[in-house]
Amino acid sequence: MLHTLRPSRGAVTRRKRVARGNSAGGGTTAGRGTKGQQSRVGKGHNFGFEGGQTPLVRRQPKLGGFTRPRSLRYEVVTLGKMESLLDAGSYDAVALRRRGLVRSGRPVKVLGNTVSKKFTLTVQAASKGARAAVQKAGGSVTIVKLTAQS
Repeated sequence: MLHTLRPSRGAVTRRKRVARGNSAGGGTTAGRGTKGQQSRVGKGHNFGFEGGQTPLVRRQPKLGGFTRPRSLRYEVVTLGKMESLLDAGSYDAVALRRRGLVRSGRPVKVLGNTVSKKFTLTVQAASKGARAAVQKAGGSVTIVKLTAQS
């Protein structure tokens, strides 16, 4: 019957009540060792506390690095991605943006070293390996100079 169910013998043990006297088996130091900061009441520390040493967070420099205001950052397109998503043909940055390979308005740089389709690309930059791979496949890469507004 349900009212007679009990846990197996030894499955449930009473918790040890430390610091309730020596006769209870956990008196005197109550498992905290002898003396020192860890044995005292209210011994908790803040997260990151390093024992009085200046914490790591406060030892780090306050300010981040420096990014040049007019630094040129390219949007990268790989030849592998182009080969898997596009048919052979002629593409420029606008066409790549229309096809979803480029998302931002930044200048486009082509990277990679293997391609089998014949692409004619007009982009702002391309790596030497990408140029060689496109030319080996029968295509061409034209580099367009960046203007002040782009």
